[in-house]
Amino acid sequence: MLRLDGMLMIGSAGPNVGKTKLACAILRRFAGKHGIVGLKVTAIKEKNGQCPRGGAGCGVCSSLEGVFCITEEKNSVAGKDTSRLLAAGAERVFWLRALKSHLAEGLAALLDVVGPDAVSICESNSLRQVVEPGSFLMVRGTNTKGWKDSARKVKRYADRIVVSDGKKFDLHLNRIELIEGKWRLMEESEGDNTDAASEATAIIMAGGGSGRMGTDKRLLQIDGRPIIENIRDQLCGRFKRVIISANDPEKVLFLGLEVVPDRIPRQGPLMGIASALEASRSELNFVVACDIPHIDIRLVEQMLAEAESSEADVVIPITSGGRYEPLFAVYRRSVLEAANSVLASGKRKISDIFGLCQVNYITLGDPDTPANLNTQAEYEEFTRQHKIEHLSEEPGQK
Repeated sequence: MLRLDGMLMIGSAGPNVGKTKLACAILRRFAGKHGIVGLKVTAIKEKNGQCPRGGAGCGVCSSLEGVFCITEEKNSVAGKDTSRLLAAGAERVFWLRALKSHLAEGLAALLDVVGPDAVSICESNSLRQVVEPGSFLMVRGTNTKGWKDSARKVKRYADRIVVSDGKKFDLHLNRIELIEGKWRLMEESEGDNTDAASEATAIIMAGGGSGRMGTDKRLLQIDGRPIIENIRDQLCGRFKRVIISANDPEKVLFLGLEVVPDRIPRQGPLMGIASALEASRSELNFVVACDIPHIDIRLVEQMLAEAESSEADVVIPITSGGRYEPLFAVYRRSVLEAANSVLASGKRKISDIFGLCQVNYITLGDPDTPANLNTQAEYEEFTRQHKIEHLSEEPGQK
């Protein structure tokens, strides 16, 4: 899937819920300091005289010639969605209409016009199936009862479901950041209305010996960068604080994050968790191993929400077959007492604390289980599959 960190994508549960209004509000906040391109993408399912978008007589589908069409908006007072984006401060505004089967092809042509590194705000649901943007927001109204088909297909990818009552949104715009041409949505502070727990810290466990891998797994190359750097980038846009648990700080200083060594070295991951929890200032903490290349943020937010609502000490994903991953889990800082007690008794397994804590499990299907890379064979298979997926989903590739 094509990654465009410079794109902020906004989708919607249905019509007239405030998608363009939100896009314009964000534009007004950032356009004065950044040249931002406004984009509207309409995916057309078919051309057979009927309207696949649910309306009648708008001409969007019937007027399409070829498999896609790109038009630039020049009128900022016409009242159309694209005109509103231009009036709100977009440097240029384009509308891409494309048959759904040729959406990637249309996007490739659009990127030829605006540039692949352009900073943009894009209104679309369907485009999320071919692009991974810097941030993806979806808007629904307070009275929204159902989600249209294109919204249901991408709802699980949303970084935030934004609720609108027609006048205002439940999202504080200062949560949205544009840093070095990349959009990021920061965790909300206490008191904000949010779908995820507030003020959580992310802890990257990077103290393992990498014995089964045969090399320092933290530096395994994914897309030309160390795996731990990819993990950092996935987390830094979601959490206000990310810390590294490692006993050789000099090897991870390039990440620019706080490094917390174990209080007592060579005591295993439980000591690493305890030491990091002691350094954390957050009640809720997401702990992840440095060999898990893809962070399912939706799952992370689900675990954080479960911990917050249930007051569980630990929230762990588990498969129907009973396989669980303690190094992709949420831990309350209060777990520190149980961890220290277990360590003092001479035990080292993370699971040894479960009998002293309230542990909640979130059941997953096997395909949804976080995959880690323990051996060279697993790493080589991951990079092979990753390359195949990247090439097959690159716009313009057949």
